[in-house]
Amino acid sequence: MSGTNGPDGRNGGEGRPTNTPMSGKNPKALNSPAAERVYGAHGGFRKLKAFQVAELCYDYTCRFCERYIPPKDRHFDQMVQAARSGFQNIGEGSEDSATSKKLEMNLTNVAKSSIGELERDYRKYLKRRNLREWEAGDLAFEEARALRPETVEEAAEWVNAPGKKQSAEERAANLGAILAAQAHWLTERLLDRQAQDFEKGGGFSERLYKARTGKDRPNGRNSQNG
Repeated sequence: MSGTNGPDGRNGGEGRPTNTPMSGKNPKALNSPAAERVYGAHGGFRKLKAFQVAELCYDYTCRFCERYIPPKDRHFDQMVQAARSGFQNIGEGSEDSATSKKLEMNLTNVAKSSIGELERDYRKYLKRRNLREWEAGDLAFEEARALRPETVEEAAEWVNAPGKKQSAEERAANLGAILAAQAHWLTERLLDRQAQDFEKGGGFSERLYKARTGKDRPNGRNSQNG
């Protein structure tokens, strides 16, 4: 993953950054070779497809709940919080990977669980409302799965398209379940990549050791918490 962009610059004579947030240059805060060696590449979560789809799920779920679920219904808060947990934990894990790959993977796994819960909530909603849950092979299901909207407005436009035999409510709940399923799959793929990265490069303890000694930690001494 690539690093996040942020305000900073090289230190001036008094130890203060010469490039500030007001300079308009928008450089990275952690820009020294030492920081790169110690913290490694981290952040950059907004470029992750898993984060993008999970964040869309949150925006979509907020609109869905406002439209179809009474605010006092406990399902309202449950669905919104599950959706929020998904994208927030992916982002937090990406940031925390600077000092703990273990924490990054733990938080990504929490995100995966939350998104899975959200998918089940959409399916339960369909059942409670006696609405049909679409299956693979159904024309509407395949259309929704291939939609891949980039914004909640694009998703809403599809839901409310005129001339469809399904109600907007049925279309909205099924699309929500499909978006959550796609976010869940992408988060699983993210976890898989994180496992491969850790196996290949270790974690924070390994980077600290290498930064101080200029060599990899001997075999058998890899940290379990990095």
